[in-house]
Formats: sequence, C-alpha cells, structure tokens
Amino acid sequence: MILRYPQSKEQSAELLRIVLARMGQHDAAFNPLSYTVWFEYAAGMNVQLTKALEQLLQSRPRLTDADLRDLYQSHIADVDPQAMHRIGNELQNVMATLANAAGSTGINAGQFGTQLESLAIGLQALNDKLTTPMVRQAIESTARMRDSAQALESEVKGSQSEIQRLQSELTRVRDESLLDALTQVLNRKGFDEKLADMLARPVPEGRAHGLIMFDIDHFKKVNDTHGHVMGDRVLQAIGEVLKSCVPADSSASVARYGGEEFSMLVPEATAEECHKLAELVRARTKALKIRDRRTQAVVLTITISGGVALRQAGEDAQALTARADAALYRSKQDGRDRITCV
Repeated sequence: MILRYPQSKEQSAELLRIVLARMGQHDAAFNPLSYTVWFEYAAGMNVQLTKALEQLLQSRPRLTDADLRDLYQSHIADVDPQAMHRIGNELQNVMATLANAAGSTGINAGQFGTQLESLAIGLQALNDKLTTPMVRQAIESTARMRDSAQALESEVKGSQSEIQRLQSELTRVRDESLLDALTQVLNRKGFDEKLADMLARPVPEGRAHGLIMFDIDHFKKVNDTHGHVMGDRVLQAIGEVLKSCVPADSSASVARYGGEEFSMLVPEATAEECHKLAELVRARTKALKIRDRRTQAVVLTITISGGVALRQAGEDAQALTARADAALYRSKQDGRDRITCV
C-alpha cells in the first residue's frame, strides 16, 4: 500500500484540510470509507473515481453514506484493510484535534460570555443606554458561538465513535482474511506475515526462532478411499490437534501451509523445545480416531510426519522454510510417522 499512497507527511497534511472541507459539505458520515474516497479524489490519483464522483455531483449536490459506499466499492475496493486501518487512525487523530479545539472554543466563549454579563450589569448601574444594548448583542453572539462550538464538539465525538466501530470491523475482517476457513488456523498469508514478524524479533543468547513443518501421511489415500468430506474432517481434526498442543501462554502460531501440510512457528526456542512440541503433535495425531458420525465406529486412524529447523544467523524466511521442508521430506523418506530435526 505504500505505492498506492506515496504522499509525504506535508502533502498528507494539506490533503487533510481539503478532504475535511469536502466532507463537511455532504451528508455522509466522517468515517474511514468516506475519507478514503475524498482523499483519492483530492489527491487526483484515481481517474475513474474522479469522473464518477464529479458526474454524481452534477445530479446530487449532497452525497450520502450510500453514495460514498458505492463509489468506494466501485473504484477503491482493492485497498488493503491495513491501509484502511492506517487511514482510519489518521482521520481519528484529526477528529480528536477538532473535538479538542471545539471544546476549547466553547469554554472560551462561555468565559467571555460571563465577562460580558458582568460588564452589562455594571453598565446598567451607570444607566448607559447606548453601550448596554451593544454589550447585550455581543452576549447573544457569544452564546450562539458557544452553542455552535458545543454542537460541533458533540458531532465530532459522535464521528469518532463511528470511526472506532469501523476500525474494529476492519480489524475483524483482516483477522478473518488470515485464517483458513476449514481448519480455523492461520492460512498461507497469515503464516507468511507471522513468519516475517517472528524473524524481525531479536532472540536471547542460546535460543533461536523455530519452524516446524508437518504433512499428513498418505492423505491422498484418505480422499480416494473415504471421499473429500472425510478428508476435510481429517484436516479439521489435525487443526484442532495442533492448536491443542500450543499452551495458552505460548507465543507459538499454527498455520495450514497448503493442502495437507501444516506448520508451527515457535519464537525464541531451543532445539529440544521444538522437537518436544513436534513429537507431541505426532503422538496426538496418531492417537486420533476418526469415527462414523452415525455408528461411532472407527473409520480410520492417521499419522503425521514433521521437520524441525531453527533459524541460523542471517537466514531469511525462504531459507528457513526450505530447511524445515527438507527435514520433513527426510521424515517421509525414512518411513513417515516421525520427526526429523536439522
């Protein structure tokens, strides 16, 4: 998303002012979605969006939430949720600043009004017929300014609540996009992100980041003999086994790497800890009994093979994965239902 939004901090600040002015002219809520539409329009970076928006403005001078949502879905829907989250944070910061400014304006207006009230009382005591009406007009104007500032503060705070709700929704959608729908463990995209995050972390002396690769033995035979529905049940069961082997206080992650291949990311571990965890997965998998749901008869048992690799100095994600995969392949070659460490 960096390439999509290359604006500098100074350029973004200028665009913020333009976008907020535009948003204030319409009925749509101040939220990340509408902000993104107006941001890309103001930046002149989305030709199709600009054409569609200007055409819409010719027939509809005040755009609604539905209008902005349609424009977003038609012309910006490929934006990464992470980018939307960043935009939401930026907008929320601006809204917080506006709310604070509005609150300060209301307080100052109230204090000024009180001072004017005191002045009016003093002038009445002097029976100044010329000056007192002018002060009264100033008091009324100040009261209107205070009320407007308070209304703005209330509206901005309401928009902030909507932004927070939308950010929570974006986070939920993003989290779901990183999960494998069948097994409810991380999918390949989630695995890649977690692996990159893990490798970016420093480790204490004597420890290293670990990667364990697993593959269900003879899975093709399961599908061929029992059908893909049973194959899906096996994949779901393996997902549950892997999750059950990770302690609640552990920072380890479980992912479906692809097909019948799974993985575990084990930050700041030792070779012994990784091997022990892999053996636990292997043992619990072997103890699984897949039953017929009607008769409860055991239909099949399965085994799993694994390969363990600890990151070496200077090793990138691709090299670490390749070594763990090579260890897994060796387990397969040596007879399956075993763990190999490299």
